[in-house]
Amino acid sequence: MFDHIDRKIIEILQVNAEKSVVEIAEAVGLSHTPCWRRIKRMEDMGLIRSRVALVDRRMANVPMTIFISVKVPRHTTAWLDTFRKEIRDIPEILEAYRLTGDTDYLLRTVVPDIDVYDQVYKNLISRVEFSDLSSSIAMEEMKFTTALPTKYM
Repeated sequence: MFDHIDRKIIEILQVNAEKSVVEIAEAVGLSHTPCWRRIKRMEDMGLIRSRVALVDRRMANVPMTIFISVKVPRHTTAWLDTFRKEIRDIPEILEAYRLTGDTDYLLRTVVPDIDVYDQVYKNLISRVEFSDLSSSIAMEEMKFTTALPTKYM
């Protein structure tokens, strides 16, 4: 479905989505129009979902990353639907995952300080019932990337 040129285009766009089609075409050995068509095809099929700006969280005054491990009181679709709806309304929650194992859900949050995290925590527990919430403050960001590996495409 995707060849080595498509993968190279994706690698370039994941590093810098502001690159011009001419620059990308040069880097992958195509002329402008075929390169643009490939990008357009990948956008139309949904592989390229969007092009965004990555904001430095420290400069945006949200330097703390806190992971919240969630255990639920019951596994029902009604509970899950409520949880999904409620976490969408909390902007400090950037990511949420349903897991296997002892933890049911994992949330990644960013906040300016522990006082704001406490507000997020209280907001969350006022909206949804939990069996247990456990928080872990990230001490160091050792790796962060939004670029997906392309070798599996």
